[in-house]
Amino acid sequence: MFSGIVEEAAQVVDVVRKDGNVDLRVKCSFTDELKIDQSVAHNGVCLTVVSLPGDGTYTVTAIQETLDRSNLGLLEAGSLVNLERSMVMNGRLDGHIVQGHVDCTAVCEAIEEVEGSRYYKFAYNVAPEMAAKGYVTVEKGSVTVNGVSLTVCDSDRYSFRVAIIPYTFEHTNFKEIEVGTKVNIEFDIIGKYLARMKEF
Repeated sequence: MFSGIVEEAAQVVDVVRKDGNVDLRVKCSFTDELKIDQSVAHNGVCLTVVSLPGDGTYTVTAIQETLDRSNLGLLEAGSLVNLERSMVMNGRLDGHIVQGHVDCTAVCEAIEEVEGSRYYKFAYNVAPEMAAKGYVTVEKGSVTVNGVSLTVCDSDRYSFRVAIIPYTFEHTNFKEIEVGTKVNIEFDIIGKYLARMKEF
């Protein structure tokens, strides 16, 4: 489980495609603290560390289903990826409950600068039956975008906006997002449970 508080926007060093899977080799400041089989969120996707060669990098593998549901298949050497290690349960939950299971992707439709911050508008497409199961946003609710815990504003049927403060812009890959960029979305798990309970 994660909180959506990104620790670092790290650089992808290499991307190796094999048998429908993708191996991502990443270099970050806390590589020496990682262990094989440890979970790390990459743009909000929970992936397992499979290799630690000792050169300051580590490798994770994304399977085909993950590639189909997320933007990880678009990463290439030099890309920035938002990283977060799993939560320590005796700490503060500074963001919200994030599972690391991306629900869908969204596309950035607009970016507006307002008094030093930036508003990003994202549009997504989910089937009506999935929306009924909680795959939606709500005004002032939580949403995860590329692994970043954010508060929703201007929630619409299939779009929403989020406000990005300068610190978040500088310390995540939001600084690389442009109109047309595809991002990962995880809807709030509490909303999904509430929608499920209504079925009984």
